[in-house]
Amino acid sequence: MSRRVGVYVCHCGSNIAGTIDCEAVARAVGERVADVAVSRDYKFMCSSLGQSMIQEDIEKEKLDRVVVAACSPHLHEKTFRRACSNAGLNPYLMQMVNVREHISWVTKDQVEATRKATAMVTGAVERVKRQEALEPQYVPVNPATLVVGGGIAGLQTAIEIAEFGHPVYVVEREPSIGGHMAQFDKTFPTLDCSACILTPRMSEAGQHDCIHLLTWSELESVSGSVGNFKVRVRKKARYVNSEICTGCGVCEEKCPIKVVDDVFEAGLGIRKAIYMPFPQAVPKMPVIDTAHCIWFVRGKCRACEIFCPTKAIAFDQKDEIVELEVGNIVLATGYDLFDCRRLPQYGYGRLDNVFTSLEFERMCNAAGPTGGRIVLRDRETEPRSVAVIHCVGSRDKRTNEYCSATCCMAALKFGHLVRERIGAEVYSFYIDIRTFSKDYDEFYQRVMDEGVHFVRGRVAEVTDVPRSPAEEGKLVVQCEDTLLGVQRRIPVDMVILMGALEPRADARDLALEAGISCSMNGWFTERHPKLDPVATMTDGVFLAGACQGPKDIPSSVAQGAAAAARILGMITRGRVEIEPVVATIDEERCSGCRICNALCPFHAIEFDEARHVSHVQASLCKGCGTCVAACPAQVIRGAHFMNEQIFAEIEGLLADAWSDVSEPVAAFAAGGVDD
Repeated sequence: MSRRVGVYVCHCGSNIAGTIDCEAVARAVGERVADVAVSRDYKFMCSSLGQSMIQEDIEKEKLDRVVVAACSPHLHEKTFRRACSNAGLNPYLMQMVNVREHISWVTKDQVEATRKATAMVTGAVERVKRQEALEPQYVPVNPATLVVGGGIAGLQTAIEIAEFGHPVYVVEREPSIGGHMAQFDKTFPTLDCSACILTPRMSEAGQHDCIHLLTWSELESVSGSVGNFKVRVRKKARYVNSEICTGCGVCEEKCPIKVVDDVFEAGLGIRKAIYMPFPQAVPKMPVIDTAHCIWFVRGKCRACEIFCPTKAIAFDQKDEIVELEVGNIVLATGYDLFDCRRLPQYGYGRLDNVFTSLEFERMCNAAGPTGGRIVLRDRETEPRSVAVIHCVGSRDKRTNEYCSATCCMAALKFGHLVRERIGAEVYSFYIDIRTFSKDYDEFYQRVMDEGVHFVRGRVAEVTDVPRSPAEEGKLVVQCEDTLLGVQRRIPVDMVILMGALEPRADARDLALEAGISCSMNGWFTERHPKLDPVATMTDGVFLAGACQGPKDIPSSVAQGAAAAARILGMITRGRVEIEPVVATIDEERCSGCRICNALCPFHAIEFDEARHVSHVQASLCKGCGTCVAACPAQVIRGAHFMNEQIFAEIEGLLADAWSDVSEPVAAFAAGGVDD
């Protein structure tokens, strides 16, 4: 089998050439390896000049295979495939070797690095000679989009797509869209009213002809693949007829049952058994809390039904399953707040005047349970001193090691609001102040100028046990001030705990359903943290907002808009290209054992009950090879990863020491040696 292979070794400035002798690698491969027609090294192969070099050699030297030794294929595989394609060579006859991350960045031994690079390039040459030309596949894209989550990120995505006339389905598990932002009072660093920013977006989404709101609903299942997903949504019974309800609020006014609102009001406020979460709710329609409604608990009352002027109450309403067909899915499910009870040393749930950040947000809100008054639990006394404790549940090996990103700025905002409204002394206990975005540090300087006291050091304990007369009747914050180098006990009236942002409790279940993965911390995993933070490894599933990791409102809005742009591009093209490096099953030899079905991490293999065989959905397959390795009958074939190609690459890698292992490996490749 004679081939004409072109080998190109990139210096990547000094990233590769600083450790690897690129000229020596190119020279050795060109002289020693059969079928190498051209072997060159160049400063930057990804540059236009480097790509032109490849294209010219393909045309002039009649190359039918190309190997590029450079950086990660994640960065530039498409670049070099495009260069090959422009010269008329099938792009899948190009093989990349990652000599930057795999060699030059992990060693300082130049001799061994050069030797290893030579071996890896040799292996790639032997492999690429046996690769087959592949053709990309295309699937049509349904113009409808599903957005899971009705917070600010999800709304931004939905509105951007709907503005182009494409249908969008927004699934929100709460009775109203708005998410956490609807609970906030002010937004940092400009101190704009949160509701003034959010409410117009909510109204726009609720009134848009192309946006279909499915509130009080949850995603049940996802099947299909990019361009043609089939989803099932459980629309929970509101026990209110949405077609005739006017949102007048009479039912809520007449309901005799009062319930502590642990969700929207964070436990500080009261709602009725039939309620709307807040006055600006969209849709403006109540829902009945069956756990507290007298009719559902004891079979009595029905006051809401009696007084409803439009007769919209429907106690016989049932959950409804809605089936949708969409081309793309955006997950914008947001975050949960850390349960501060998990750190009992801070006293939350045990000491009355210890509050969470969300409780304080609701307290500051003019529409909140205290009418915007900053008071202690007795609802009357204003605190004269307030402690704000940063990083509660963040940057802590016992809970979450990551930084929650928004806490510092929210703590600064709280300090400003306390000083502005009641003039109390504020002590802000921090590990490091992280004001990373536009105008954030200026806000930090402003709060310092307003007289907030900053104490650097992690708080050890919040206690109500006094050691001096000054501590009587106070909460005492004990910490080490690392700037002064002393232990301090500071008596205050109120403590605010800046709880960490955590992944949703059911994030892993949703990820499994959508065919994506989560990080070790539980956040949804993006395709690439820098180059593709919006997409996931499952084509057609995108991320927006804090479901991917802690982020503030501007970052969430930007990511929502980015997800919308990606989807609009696919809808405009009308079709999407599918990577052809996928697995295929020889159905005539398939025994129907279904081992591959259970192991496929992307749910790409389906079982045909009628024929009792499995088959691969190419649009879902990522070519990971799990099924190929697991198939006991060896009837699954992985494109570009066949035995012949793998063993040829091994031969190239071990060419220098081949005499010791060539016979056993050759025998195994031929099936003559047991594994």
